[in-house]
Amino acid sequence: MTYRLGIDVGGTNTDAVILSPDGRVVAKVKRPVTEDVVTSIRTAVMDVVAASGLDASVIRHAMLGTTQVTNAIIERRRLNRVGLVRIGAPATLAIPPLTSWPVDLRRAVEHASVVVRGGFEFDGRPIAPLDLVAVADFVDRVRGEISALAVSSVFSPVNAEHELAVRDLVARHWPDLPVSLSHEIGSIGLLERENATMLNAAVHDVALRAAGAFRDAVAQAGLQAELFLTQNDGTLMTLDYAMHYPILTVACGPTNSMRGATYLSGVTEAVVVDVGGTSTDIGVIRNGFPRESAMAVEVGGVRTNFRMPDLISLGLGGGSLVTGEGEAVHVGPQSLGYRLVSEGRSFGGPVLTFTDVANAVGAARIGHRDPDVALDLARAAYRRAVAMVEEGVDRIKTSAHEVPLVAVGGGSALLPDRLAGVSEVVRPDHYDVANAIGAAIAQVSGRTDRVYALEGRRREDVLAEAQSLAEADAVRAGADPRRLEVVQVEEIPLAYMPGNATRVRVVVVGPLASGVVAAGG
Repeated sequence: MTYRLGIDVGGTNTDAVILSPDGRVVAKVKRPVTEDVVTSIRTAVMDVVAASGLDASVIRHAMLGTTQVTNAIIERRRLNRVGLVRIGAPATLAIPPLTSWPVDLRRAVEHASVVVRGGFEFDGRPIAPLDLVAVADFVDRVRGEISALAVSSVFSPVNAEHELAVRDLVARHWPDLPVSLSHEIGSIGLLERENATMLNAAVHDVALRAAGAFRDAVAQAGLQAELFLTQNDGTLMTLDYAMHYPILTVACGPTNSMRGATYLSGVTEAVVVDVGGTSTDIGVIRNGFPRESAMAVEVGGVRTNFRMPDLISLGLGGGSLVTGEGEAVHVGPQSLGYRLVSEGRSFGGPVLTFTDVANAVGAARIGHRDPDVALDLARAAYRRAVAMVEEGVDRIKTSAHEVPLVAVGGGSALLPDRLAGVSEVVRPDHYDVANAIGAAIAQVSGRTDRVYALEGRRREDVLAEAQSLAEADAVRAGADPRRLEVVQVEEIPLAYMPGNATRVRVVVVGPLASGVVAAGG
């Protein structure tokens, strides 16, 4: 019998759960995040295994959701120096690479870039022959000064031939240089896809360290488990797969919470509100999976077009500071974070927080001390916090109709049982560790997103080809090829392109293949 270990590292706590083969929660723990993160992962893993009373040998799968990649981009720290090859001259010379990037992030990431001849039209016809000599000259000139390479080509999701040729060239002459290819990262739209590919290359070493820390923590707990990271569509990838596509872990925490929310509640169509110690994330689940953003998403101030959940994030959590008074009262965005249990008034400290005002108005019973706050101030602050959540729910909805809301995260205990625009508030059992449960129950996904010219082709053949590509992607990520299921098919006609051009998106999911070997596992 195989048990699963799910871990989620948030801004305040590291949560860990163990699920039985039939999906029951056997044990759960919540431990404060430490500055080095590794220590809190190791402590949470060892404590949850001890609490379960299980023999370590029965825990065969371990899944981690981590914020380290996101934090590295936001903080501009520990990023690789990246060289960029854009394949698109003479068609793409008008806008240089990284034009819209924040200056500080560009300075931290970019070493040099070059635009060479090549690329394709929307239907796969070449714009110009690929200039491999220029590519070789560029990489030879900068390879001692960069630690990763990003490659982007015009319409590479339609025809990846030139990007693959550059990868093969680098593999022959500079085999130790990590290479990120844009057709594997983003979708249609050269600049956004190029940005996402640069970020993917920039966080390669951060992901390598996170994977190593995860592997060490699990080993120190005595587990011999297959290791996986969660990605931002609510599914899993092996450590080896994650090293190629670390950018896909961005925003995996809120996604894990949404997947955990639908699993625990049984509700597959709802708004999910995840309240932590520092922030609140609001999203929508459709058919049990997070609704994907239809807009280009900014990551660290950079516009990208890789898949991201549709989220609204608020600077509101259990540790959020309460300042001002009367109508001028504010809750957040500053927060005590993991210091809530030592500095918040309900825990004997001097600082007034959202947790304290919720206790004062009788909405919660958390901590062991009277928060000692004037009732008028507490009521005003609590009304302000609830209004922030209600406004966020209203913004994420697509209609004025009331919808069910699933409340998860440790801080969701502070919310009332009625909210404007909501038909019911559902708080399932184990709501406080829904993020770790979402990681533990995750499946593996694969997807296709490309433009096809349908002129002269049968629609059924095109859809079958797209599904085949998505299934192959899922198998590479660790899915069982015999148990794949198509969960999304979209066809978007592109009226401004000739040849009856249509953008086709296909998503498939499946359970983990038995005997998947993770990197280093």
